[in-house]
Amino acid sequence: MVNKKAEKLFVTAIVLYLLIIIFPFIWVGLTSLKPESEIWGSEALKIFSNNSTVEHYQELFRGNILNALKNSFIISSITTIYVTLVASCCAYAIARLKFVGKNILLAIILATSMFPQMIVVGPIYNVFVKLGWTNSYFITLPYSMITLPVAIFILVTHFAKVPKEMEESAKVDGASAIRTFIKIILPLALPGIFTAAIITFIGAWNEFLLSLTLNSNSAFHTAPVAISFLRGQFTIFWGQVTAATVIVTIPTLIIVILFQKQIISGLTSGAVKE
Repeated sequence: MVNKKAEKLFVTAIVLYLLIIIFPFIWVGLTSLKPESEIWGSEALKIFSNNSTVEHYQELFRGNILNALKNSFIISSITTIYVTLVASCCAYAIARLKFVGKNILLAIILATSMFPQMIVVGPIYNVFVKLGWTNSYFITLPYSMITLPVAIFILVTHFAKVPKEMEESAKVDGASAIRTFIKIILPLALPGIFTAAIITFIGAWNEFLLSLTLNSNSAFHTAPVAISFLRGQFTIFWGQVTAATVIVTIPTLIIVILFQKQIISGLTSGAVKE
């Protein structure tokens, strides 16, 4: 009886916690359907509107949002492909090679992802100006810089779990190191690769500061930057901002829903010794 009560309390606590987390997203979605007059004033606290409208979405699509979504998708995709390839090679080398200071090297790689972007954005901007790379898709390079360390850290754990005997058997059968890596190692580390790729894509999709600094031309704005420019001279178009927030969140939400098993498997693999 006590266990059932404890279980009910536990489930209730989880449901309340999830509602608290989800409520801001629900509020943003409902606000995007309110007319501008109901976003402010006494009616702002109403959850549901009596005059729901899609005018904010219509105004949004008449602007720059589609081009911004295209830029975000291209930049995030290029970053994800590049980071996944480089991280796979680096992580495999760190996991398999024996050398002094391996753990220190891995700690340094992970520590680079902890630097505030405000520290590095200035030097990166100066380099981009000198090379003439501002307002271009070369922004994928600094994007890769900030997402690569975490991808390497995730993949090192997965490559370390692959039995060395499988590689030795492949060598006995005459397979080259590259063929062994592609045909045997990568498929076995697929959950980790999926996780690293998804986290990289989401990180690049949501990045704001580098995109705002390096791509000042509206033609190269990504979605988060385009949202920040939804304002007039003395006001912010909150209806369009909430509508854009819903639209920008949908791709990452779809990715998480479709690949949630791979993400959980990738993040938890190696956490418990078998």
